[in-house]
Amino acid sequence: MEYIRQAGGGGGSASCVFCVGDGDLEDPERLLVGLYPSTVAILNRYPYNNGHVLIAPRRHVANLWDLSCEELRELFSVVSLGSRELAMEYRTEGMNVGMNLGKAAGAGIADHLHVHLVPRWAGDTNFMTPVQETRVLPSRSSNPAAVSRRSSDP
Repeated sequence: MEYIRQAGGGGGSASCVFCVGDGDLEDPERLLVGLYPSTVAILNRYPYNNGHVLIAPRRHVANLWDLSCEELRELFSVVSLGSRELAMEYRTEGMNVGMNLGKAAGAGIADHLHVHLVPRWAGDTNFMTPVQETRVLPSRSSNPAAVSRRSSDP
């Protein structure tokens, strides 16, 4: 219920979990693991797996194209660093690295983009819900008969 009452999780009034200030490093409830000039890294309060980290730009934006080149570089540098550190600390056998951009894509907090780092091990049974619920929809271009008809059209 705590999650549902929060902003982004169900329309509550809590502030955005990714919008942090320099003083927030002192608050253990924020679950911050890194604060950089343009990027923040936090532990996921409701993780898919042990060690699940969220990395986001400090600026409140929903789309990758709204980030400056410097913000993009730092964001993905922290993703790379975080992946390596999680792999070493947790002795992972794999890592899910992903983004859900927009509500239709499964973003729980759609107006502040973020990257999920989820450590994985062979045989673990936890599977990220957005991947599990993916649907494949047929289209004309994926229909071999339609493609062959188009290619023979004058």
